[in-house]
Amino acid sequence: MSETLFASAEEAEDAFYQAFKTANLTAMMRVWLDADYVECIHPMQHSLMGIDAIEESWQEVFNDGTEIQFETVETHQLTKNDLAIHVVNEDIRLNGNQYAQILATNIYENTPDGWRMILHHAAPASQHPDNKRRSTVH
Repeated sequence: MSETLFASAEEAEDAFYQAFKTANLTAMMRVWLDADYVECIHPMQHSLMGIDAIEESWQEVFNDGTEIQFETVETHQLTKNDLAIHVVNEDIRLNGNQYAQILATNIYENTPDGWRMILHHAAPASQHPDNKRRSTVH
């Protein structure tokens, strides 16, 4: 088990995105709960279950040669008991010129070892003419 203790889901999320930005696999895996039920879904990919599959996928992301730069914006959060759900807009630039907007849902569980990620689900965000997020669905 990791020695890193995240006192809040926000701390775990900050560590997740810092590990992502720096392509640091060790730091990335410190964020994840070591459990069979953890799940990761990268954009346009299938679901990965379990810590081993998730670690392998992040290794591939970090080693594929693509330069990834991004900012996270407009985080919405809900915490109930020992679960926290964060919805995050990720503005991503690949290799300095390709741009993508990704909508991610990150779920964290409060464990005896602190808050840990149990789900990261990222998908392309729909593009709206006003480039703003809608708050209602009609």
